[in-house]
Amino acid sequence: MKPDKVLIVDDDKFIRTILKDALAGRYTTLEADNGQTALDMVFSTLPDLVILDIEMPVMNGIEVCRIIKETELTKRIPVILITAHTNRDEIILGMQTGADDYITKPVHPPEVLARVDAHLLYKNYYNELERRDLQMLLELYDIVTVLRNPMKILLFVVEKIADVIEVERCSIISINDVNGIVVKACNDLQENIEIRLDLNRYPEIRKAIETHQAVIVNDVKNDLLMEPVRQYVEALNLNSLIVVPIIKKEAVIGTLLLRTTMKLRDGISERISKLTHLVANISANALENATLFESMQSAKDLFEEMAIRDGLSMLYTHRHFYERLEKEFSRAVRHNEPLSLIFFDIDDFKQINDKYGHIRGDEVIRQIGALIREFVREIDIAARYGGEEFVILLPKTEAPGALELARRISSSIRLFRYKGMGDEQVTISAGISTFTGNSNQSFTQLVDMANQLMFKAKSEGKDRIAIMDQSTAVNQS
Repeated sequence: MKPDKVLIVDDDKFIRTILKDALAGRYTTLEADNGQTALDMVFSTLPDLVILDIEMPVMNGIEVCRIIKETELTKRIPVILITAHTNRDEIILGMQTGADDYITKPVHPPEVLARVDAHLLYKNYYNELERRDLQMLLELYDIVTVLRNPMKILLFVVEKIADVIEVERCSIISINDVNGIVVKACNDLQENIEIRLDLNRYPEIRKAIETHQAVIVNDVKNDLLMEPVRQYVEALNLNSLIVVPIIKKEAVIGTLLLRTTMKLRDGISERISKLTHLVANISANALENATLFESMQSAKDLFEEMAIRDGLSMLYTHRHFYERLEKEFSRAVRHNEPLSLIFFDIDDFKQINDKYGHIRGDEVIRQIGALIREFVREIDIAARYGGEEFVILLPKTEAPGALELARRISSSIRLFRYKGMGDEQVTISAGISTFTGNSNQSFTQLVDMANQLMFKAKSEGKDRIAIMDQSTAVNQS
């Protein structure tokens, strides 16, 4: 039997190498370094799974995923997204377009293999399951994928397993740095009651945590693994147990384990092992989706937010900026408050495109957007004004505060090392205008003044900031 094919899509060769090494020996890997090439390969080779970076040149991963999932021939191919840890909006949008899972950077090979296994290795687990097992899995999937409360998902899972497998106890255990080991849900405990455990009393849990693999004990009283706790288990009315990791790096509840104990003298059967692995996988995806959706009021909120974001820089669009500018200007006038605006342009951006190509130029835009997001406050409005021009509106901010922010952003952009550009620096020229609360400016004049000052900074040598109430630009070199 030929190994399953996994298509790895990332414009970073180093990331592709890490992913290939993680899957080596178990899967056949294919590679693509941009979205369009990825689509061509998906339709020509029909891989069994696609690992897809969200941020890519030519076509981003979310758009590639959308096309895969909307095409009849490819819609059942599992897609795992790769994204930065902080890009939760992109993760949610990717899941909405049909992605089956995601991994955050930095990439960890054991997690990659576990996630791919969850989608490909377990597909054969459905063989030999009983009819009621399949009915339970279908019911479980239908219910937990629409639940948005993680605790309700956990409780539903343990009750279903206990009922179908007819075990004495099924519990889901959380392991994290804050609370240690906690039983989050159990079929024979009252809802919303948590029990803390001593890890030293549960060597099977310790092994599952350390190995990220399922642990099966078929003879609790004689298995060598249980030797350190022999005095505790001898009096218990159980013979077998299985612990299955619910591997989800981003799960807010912590690392989860599905632990099932039973009296079965014949040990854990193949059926029970397969069933618990499948349930753990379904639970992991459902829990992660629930956690993601808790961060937004609804999917509608997400799509409304993405509609006003520039797709490359992830800053607000030109149109949304003016909508917010008018409102913030009216508020500043009404409350007699200062309002500052930074308008800046990337110096010699055409030369960057000509020298390194438009893909690298797009990468500069994308990275500058990320750098700006690190500096602005929640009340600030940062937007891509157009092309290589950016604007930041700063409510309740006087000129000195705007100048300080502009200097920090300018320095950050200059010091950053952009992919594929070696040590070459990127600089900006900026203009700052301020409404003081008692002037006769309009909101459009505020933008025009900052724009004029930006051109003044360029004309005086670039890599500078020009301020409205000063006659000379501030040298940034």
